[in-house]
Amino acid sequence: MKSYTIYLIRHGMTAENLEGRYIGHTDVPLSEEGKEQLENMKAEMVFPYIDALFTSPLKRCTETAKILYPETSAIAIDGFIECNFGEFEGKTAEELKKSPVFPKWLAGEKGVEPPFGESNEAFGRRVCESFEKVAEGLMKTGVTEAAIVTHGGVIMTILSAYGIPELPMHEWITPNGCGFTIKINPSLWMRAKKFEVFSEFPYERENLPD
Repeated sequence: MKSYTIYLIRHGMTAENLEGRYIGHTDVPLSEEGKEQLENMKAEMVFPYIDALFTSPLKRCTETAKILYPETSAIAIDGFIECNFGEFEGKTAEELKKSPVFPKWLAGEKGVEPPFGESNEAFGRRVCESFEKVAEGLMKTGVTEAAIVTHGGVIMTILSAYGIPELPMHEWITPNGCGFTIKINPSLWMRAKKFEVFSEFPYERENLPD
């Protein structure tokens, strides 16, 4: 039976990443350092071949997609936008340490959300609904190699919800410009809504997977 490969790629570095700020829905671009880092990674390492490309519509993701896959038109999906951090947007953990809500939200307590932001449950539902639509679309069309350029929180949510091995979200932290390879077996997906997580990438040229 045919299997389907999806590459989950985290966007390149932003100035706010370096400052340790929570940036969710805020539409910040890649930093110049982030663009240069992606160009260097692309020149020195190997990113996987794809037939289809999906992305969060925010600049840091669309800019990453254009650098890594300049000849492939990307389909922007709102469901792959990072969590809306509400009043936590633009702030660091140090700046939020006095908030009574912040430690509960950080610990993943159910029903807790940033003021005027998005709860962990709402974020997870949004991301998973979008991912399932993409996965099922690939199976319907027969496209077997695709990439999703998105945010760190989105990648962690997808992998913790569906991935084998089954690991908590913090085990799936992804550096900027890097990602995970997942393989969807249709029978396993239809039976259990699970997929296998394979290698991380980009690959060293001398260590390409078989």
